[in-house]
Amino acid sequence: MTPQTDPAETVVSLEGITKRFGTTVALDDASLSVRRGEVVVLLGLSGSGKSTLLRHVDGLERPTDGRVTVLGREVTGLSGRALRELRSEVGFIFQQFELVPSLTVLENVLTGSLAAVRGPRLGLWSYGRAARAEGLARLERVGLLERAYQRADTLSGGQQQRVAIARALMQRPQVLLADEPVASLDPESSDQVMALIREIAVDEGLTVICSLHQVDLALSWADRIVGLRHGAVVLDTETEGLSKAQVMEIYGRVATSTDQLAAIELELAGDVAR
Repeated sequence: MTPQTDPAETVVSLEGITKRFGTTVALDDASLSVRRGEVVVLLGLSGSGKSTLLRHVDGLERPTDGRVTVLGREVTGLSGRALRELRSEVGFIFQQFELVPSLTVLENVLTGSLAAVRGPRLGLWSYGRAARAEGLARLERVGLLERAYQRADTLSGGQQQRVAIARALMQRPQVLLADEPVASLDPESSDQVMALIREIAVDEGLTVICSLHQVDLALSWADRIVGLRHGAVVLDTETEGLSKAQVMEIYGRVATSTDQLAAIELELAGDVAR
């Protein structure tokens, strides 16, 4: 059963966010509003500000100027326990999986529940029965139940990313962030992982913000595309009825030279090695 959600409710809001690292401007007066249950993809070249924007959503970065509000709480004003509580409701999937290679698949998944338990957890059996059962259910959800007791480093890249998704789901998040989750995967695995993220978002009513550089994947799995260039939002549109050519045309309007446009076309098509 699909959870009942209010599609008009804004759960993530960035208002006029500017982020400077010394003389470098990583985000330039960027604004973004994401409604509950939406799947939003951030598109842009390397260095366009996608990862920095994501890190502002759960307070890993603080803006130089502007305001970030997530699930009704102003992130810029949170610290300590209040910030930890917010982060427990925001799952994060990383490009490099961030699994512990020597641990079993199930142990890696269970680390996603650490925010809700007390004391250290050393070894699989130090987690409660209910947590272990939930971990197995999450692995079944991503199609890896039979791999639960294998070491994580015995899995393929696509399988490891699915473990990372299961780990994020152990937090029972309301918002799921994904930073280039398929950048290191082959095209078939990339499509499978994005399909899984989309399916879980729909089934569980999750709000997803995902950074990508592949236009085709974004058009296939996102409700909205938000384009970033030099830290500024240059595109914000629903994907329904949108073509790859139209996306490239919009990027072409903000490119200052033919060479820049060619680079954008290549990287957004997924042809540039990252």
